[in-house]
Amino acid sequence: MTLLIVSVLAGCAGSATRTENIGGRWISVQRGDTLGEIARRAHVPLIRLQRFNPGVRARYLAVGQRLLVPTTRERAPSGGPYRYQIRPGDTFSSIARHFRTQAGRIQAANSRLDPQDLRTGQLIQVPLYAASTAGSSMARSDATKSSASSPSAVKRRPTPKPASTSLPRSAKDWPWPLANHRVIREFGPDGRGTLQPMLLDGDTNARAVASGEVRFAGSMRKLGKVVIVHHSDNMQSVYAQCDSLSVENGQRVSQGEILCRVASKGSSPELLFDLRQGGKPINPRRVLR
Repeated sequence: MTLLIVSVLAGCAGSATRTENIGGRWISVQRGDTLGEIARRAHVPLIRLQRFNPGVRARYLAVGQRLLVPTTRERAPSGGPYRYQIRPGDTFSSIARHFRTQAGRIQAANSRLDPQDLRTGQLIQVPLYAASTAGSSMARSDATKSSASSPSAVKRRPTPKPASTSLPRSAKDWPWPLANHRVIREFGPDGRGTLQPMLLDGDTNARAVASGEVRFAGSMRKLGKVVIVHHSDNMQSVYAQCDSLSVENGQRVSQGEILCRVASKGSSPELLFDLRQGGKPINPRRVLR
């Protein structure tokens, strides 16, 4: 059904005349179009149009290539997070594919929203600083197909570093989520510059690092079962690659309370753990004791 809706919308966008208002719509590039002309027709700055279409190159537009035209309510600061308005047929996965990021990161930044109940017109945050390697590869592939006449590959946007802002006083000396833990992978960029969350092994039970409210407890593609807890002072903790969940949405949890059982990836369980402040990732070592 979603694919059908998207196809219908794409067809409608392609038939838009050059005189009607195209703000907020998906459009198809027509012969003779330029990004500058499309930006003028949409009454948006060229830089905003470019940022809402990552990977699109102005010199190599192709007839039939689909572009997203932002509305006046949307914003695209350099490096994100973007302010994006939900359109008919949108899912976190489809939005993540377009913006070259991860559905799980969009969910973490909008944990009050039910991903199965998105409503047209809702404004959400789309963090771009930690686009997944798989997502970036998919976006590069799509961009290459849509601009087959390009003589060179689409350049990948480097991943910005997380903000080094001061943390609230409440975010101090939190316990680690796994007892007898061992850090398998540190928080930080990988060899391609993609920011990666921390990976841990240890006890099979993942526990809340601080008191808070469960804003998401369910499954995410490629991340398995996931728990997202919101704490005081706009702090969030994310526990992914769980095998089974012990909590549910809306539940209040105390520090040390079991949230999930960690799935085993080999000889021992491995927990993908992420800490955030206002939706932006921070190094867990700054908070955990």
